[in-house]
Amino acid sequence: MIHVHQFPCLSDNYGYLVHDTDSHETVAIDTPDGGEYLRQAELKGWRITQVWNTHWHPDHAGGNAAIKAATDCTITAPAEVQGRFPVDRVVVHGDTATIGAAEARVIDVSGHTNGHIAFHLPGAGIAFVGDSVFALGCGRMFEGEPAQFWASLSRIKALPPETQLYCAHEYTASNAKFALHADPDNAALQAYAADIAAKRANGEWTVPTTLERELATNPFLRADEPSLMARWGGNTPEETFAALRAAKDSF
Repeated sequence: MIHVHQFPCLSDNYGYLVHDTDSHETVAIDTPDGGEYLRQAELKGWRITQVWNTHWHPDHAGGNAAIKAATDCTITAPAEVQGRFPVDRVVVHGDTATIGAAEARVIDVSGHTNGHIAFHLPGAGIAFVGDSVFALGCGRMFEGEPAQFWASLSRIKALPPETQLYCAHEYTASNAKFALHADPDNAALQAYAADIAAKRANGEWTVPTTLERELATNPFLRADEPSLMARWGGNTPEETFAALRAAKDSF
C-alpha cells in the first residue's frame, strides 16, 4: 500500500515522502531541503531509497546531494537536472519509475522549465506535478512557450478526474484572487475560493487538490472554455492561455 507523508519546508514548499508498506521503499519527491527530508523520514521510521525530481530548480533538486550522501539512494530525474545536482537515472516522457510493485508514469509537463516532468501513479490515483500546475494556478513560464505549456496542461487534463494532484507550493490563496479576476462568473470557483480562505484562516493546507475540482475552477486548465476565450480575446486555447499567463505575471 502507498502512503504519502506531506510536510512544509522552506518558506512555502511542500515536501513529500511516498512510502510503500509492502517493500518498505520510500521515495522523496523533489528535495527542496535535504536535511528536513531526512528528519521527516527518521520521524516516520522510514529510509529514503529513491529521489524523484520533477525539474532542475534548487527548491526541487537542491537537497539531492545531502540525501544521496546519507542514504545512497537512487535519484531519478529529467536530463535538465544533470550537471546541476546528482542524478543516477534520466527519464523522459513515457518512461516509468517504480516503488515496490507500484508504477509511476513519467509525463512531459514542460513550460515552467523545458524539461519539467510529473510522476503519475495510476494505481494510487495520485500525481506529483511539481510546479507545472497548482491549485487554481500554474507555474510561471520561465523557459517554455505558451503552446508547449498548454500541451503539457492538456496532458494533465487527460488524467482521471479523481486524481489527486500534489503540487509543490502553498500558493492557493493568491492564485484564487487572480482566478476570480480571470473568471468572475464561475460559481464553482467562488465556492472554492471561500473554502480556501476558510482553510488558510485556520492554518490548514489547500494541497493536494483534485483534478476534477481544478477542471471546474482553474482558469489555466480552462483556457479552452468558450467563455474564457471570449473574455481574454483568444482565438485558440494557446492564445487564451498566453493571455492568462501574462496577466497573472503582472497581477
